[in-house]
Amino acid sequence: MRRIDYDTEQYQDYARGRALSERQQQVWISAFGAVLPERRPLVGLDVGSGTGRFTPALARAFGPVTGVEPSVRMREIAQAQSPHPDVRYLAGSAEDMPVPSASADYALMFLSWHHVPDKPQAVRELARVLRPAGRLLLRANFSDHHPRPWWLEHFHRGFETDAALFQPLHEVIAMFTSDGWRVTGFGTVTEPSVGSRGDMLQRLRLRTLSFFAQLSPDELEAGFRRLEEAVAADPDAPAPVFSEPLLTLERS
Repeated sequence: MRRIDYDTEQYQDYARGRALSERQQQVWISAFGAVLPERRPLVGLDVGSGTGRFTPALARAFGPVTGVEPSVRMREIAQAQSPHPDVRYLAGSAEDMPVPSASADYALMFLSWHHVPDKPQAVRELARVLRPAGRLLLRANFSDHHPRPWWLEHFHRGFETDAALFQPLHEVIAMFTSDGWRVTGFGTVTEPSVGSRGDMLQRLRLRTLSFFAQLSPDELEAGFRRLEEAVAADPDAPAPVFSEPLLTLERS
């Protein structure tokens, strides 16, 4: 996987390219709430918080949240565009979080796990910062449980290239359970459509997905040409939805 430096690429368009509608956000918050303790408030961590697309919503739903993000540029955008009185954004990573031990009830990692270079250290660090019975909500893609978005078929070896960014589910589970964690749930969430195929194409043109960083300029050009031709045939057709994996783990 080609690593992405969010301080030099993607940060300018990330918030637009990955924005969630109010309905999409609510579906995810409901899914998170279903696997978290019922008591409120809960202290949360948004690990790999990026531009803060979830952090304020987590604070509104569950209680105070710390967004942990290594990219200076992404944190600056989050602080400017996603403020909330119960949210703070700190420099850090999944392997090294600047928060006290046993200080959080849950941590969310939303499509950030595949960016973590030292995953075993992240497993240990997540265990450190969570309280006993604390939950990790891991919204990650897995190579053997891949949602296969419709637009990938227009890029050369699109499905294979995208799936190669992610670990298989059993490997992720083994990494956590061998360190004392237990699995409390695995399921899928169907996120509402972003709108039309034309709307989706406009977002994809911003290239804020890790997949695009793995392709050569020629592959990108050819893939977008095929995608644009396909969308042009019916740009107002609803963009298809798909089921997205959510793994829940509990700290021992």
